[in-house]
Amino acid sequence: MIKLPLLCAAAALALAIGPAGAQQSLSNPDSAFVPQDNPGNWQTTITRTPRGHLIGNPKADAQMIEFVSYTCGHCAQFTAQGEPALELALLMPGKMALEVRPVIRNAIDLTVSLLAACGDPAGFKDRHRAFMLSQDEWLGKARNAPQSQQAIWARGDKAARMNAASALGLGKMLTTRGQSAGEVNACLMDDAAAQKLIENGRADYAEFAVPGTPSFALDGKLLDQVHSWDALYPVLSARFAAPG
Repeated sequence: MIKLPLLCAAAALALAIGPAGAQQSLSNPDSAFVPQDNPGNWQTTITRTPRGHLIGNPKADAQMIEFVSYTCGHCAQFTAQGEPALELALLMPGKMALEVRPVIRNAIDLTVSLLAACGDPAGFKDRHRAFMLSQDEWLGKARNAPQSQQAIWARGDKAARMNAASALGLGKMLTTRGQSAGEVNACLMDDAAAQKLIENGRADYAEFAVPGTPSFALDGKLLDQVHSWDALYPVLSARFAAPG
């Protein structure tokens, strides 16, 4: 498939959806989706879920899950290429909700996932994207760190998470955005939250058999062989094609 520029892809997806669907929903009280609380601005609605965070209209006709690992380069690429297009074409108008669920592949994943979930759910999207879009920088530091330090981080316990967050500048990314050091440290030291992230990953694997990251489930079904924006775009275009 030809790789579309980001804004062109978003515009094309919006055209594929078409305004007719939104107009029909607004005029038909029996429609599956009737915008009520936040029409045209649903991307600002973010709620915590049992296994992640939901961005958009929770009553949207379409629901998609994005399974991500914060140490996955392809996930960072999708955040840069796909998430803005999804926000513009589908999340803002409330046509789809996107739930982001972390997949814990290693101890650094665990540390970053704790920080992404740290604080007000309304700030999750900004934290998530900050970590993803700066992945080259902090993950590069992790890969170039001495083996002795990497061995400490690999333990994944409280001290290891605190050490990694400090050495890689992960905690500072949140404090410079206004979160207190006390709140950040409390999130890093929360063993119950860390264990919950691991358990959630196991539950997602049991339910969806997630083969790798990023992966996507649309309307409760895992999309086979879809692990990039280029692969996801035609699926969504077909799902939201305007009638006629």
